[in-house]
Amino acid sequence: MVKDSMGEMEVPHDALYGASTMRAVQNFPISGTRFPRRFIGALGLIKKAAAEVNGELELIPKEMVAAIAQAAGEVAEGRWDAEFPIDIYQTGSGTSTNTNANEVIANRANQVLGAKSGLKVHPNDHVNRCQSSNDVIPTAIHLSSAMAAQEDLLPALEKLRGSLAKKAKQFMPIIKTGRTHIQDATPVRLGQEFLGYAGQVEEGIKRTGQALEDLREVALGGTAVGTGINAHPKFAAMVCKRLQAATGVKVRETSNHFHAQATLDAVVSAHGRFKTIAVSLWKIGGDIRLMGSGPRAGIGELLLPEVQPGSSIMPGKVNPVIIESLTMACARVIGNDASVTLCGPSGSFFELNVMMPLAGVASLESISLLARPAANSAPRRLDGIEATQRAPERGPQGPTPAPAPARRTGSSGSFNRAGAKASTSTTKASRRRCTRSAASAASAIIAKPAMAASCWR
Repeated sequence: MVKDSMGEMEVPHDALYGASTMRAVQNFPISGTRFPRRFIGALGLIKKAAAEVNGELELIPKEMVAAIAQAAGEVAEGRWDAEFPIDIYQTGSGTSTNTNANEVIANRANQVLGAKSGLKVHPNDHVNRCQSSNDVIPTAIHLSSAMAAQEDLLPALEKLRGSLAKKAKQFMPIIKTGRTHIQDATPVRLGQEFLGYAGQVEEGIKRTGQALEDLREVALGGTAVGTGINAHPKFAAMVCKRLQAATGVKVRETSNHFHAQATLDAVVSAHGRFKTIAVSLWKIGGDIRLMGSGPRAGIGELLLPEVQPGSSIMPGKVNPVIIESLTMACARVIGNDASVTLCGPSGSFFELNVMMPLAGVASLESISLLARPAANSAPRRLDGIEATQRAPERGPQGPTPAPAPARRTGSSGSFNRAGAKASTSTTKASRRRCTRSAASAASAIIAKPAMAASCWR
């Protein structure tokens, strides 16, 4: 039996968490989904840096600092993930999880100190010194999301962009029929299409950088309602400096604590950029899937790598499963964006947003669902794509611009019937000359190397 401010609770004898955590476990048997490793790791890093700064500011006994920092560091490394059993659908501020961290770190620190030390680390008085759930949890959301974007998403997008650019160069000599409205249009190079895809990913890299800017500013130091009550004025800036050194993310204390704690604007903004990346990846995957359709009755301009059997009833059938995986992940990201967006206005009342756990977990899931498929698509799909002969065989075919339509003439606005008749005749003739004219258009493309040169920029 252990006690908290509400009385005694029965807790497993070997658990590092305490009564408050156990109450939350009993109160929220909702989904069985816990905070992900990345979030718990960021929370541990914050607690470790906080303990070191509190020691430097002489706010907690120096003898405790090393023990608390060690315990928090173990949390950051993932040693005690099993000690964080609370469902993500919990206290809207994430207080239950912050309390959970305080209890685990305090009890582990006391193990490190040993009974003979005569010291006893308290979850609130020592581990949570100069902090509140209301500034720690949003800081952990920002830090964990920024770390995931910087360490996972950016490298994955860079890898994908490189693969697409390489294919653009490889396919630049191939002329094919362009398509608008899913109908034949004027010729285009296959490499130019891939150059467009590489450009979409390049923009995704820029958007990730913009999202990082949103996430680098953290709420730490505002404590309960943004006033910074019970926090040393130098605390937040000093902790941020240590977090920068530990993570490589250039986090900084917000210039407006009242805004940072009362809203999820920064998370909503960042996730909107992640959603746009999902839309881009979906378009790329959709185009490649259609161009690779067939192999006999589809468009069949691309030969996609065969990675696994595609049917239990049709031997030899192979499907674009990597792209299907990608588009499902993108769909989830777009759905997560609706959740994060709703967490913004629906959860923000006066000085605190109370839908933070959902917004944080959805953001981390979205970053992962973009990073992993993007990284997976290059070696398992894009690098092995080859062009078939079908595209160049059909390359010169496509419509040519139609002549000007008949126009009204005279003050009465009557039709020029002769012009209309001539126009109709010309249009029919134009259709008969379609293939020859399209071939001329293709020749014009070949004659303008500058149109393809951008592939190597």
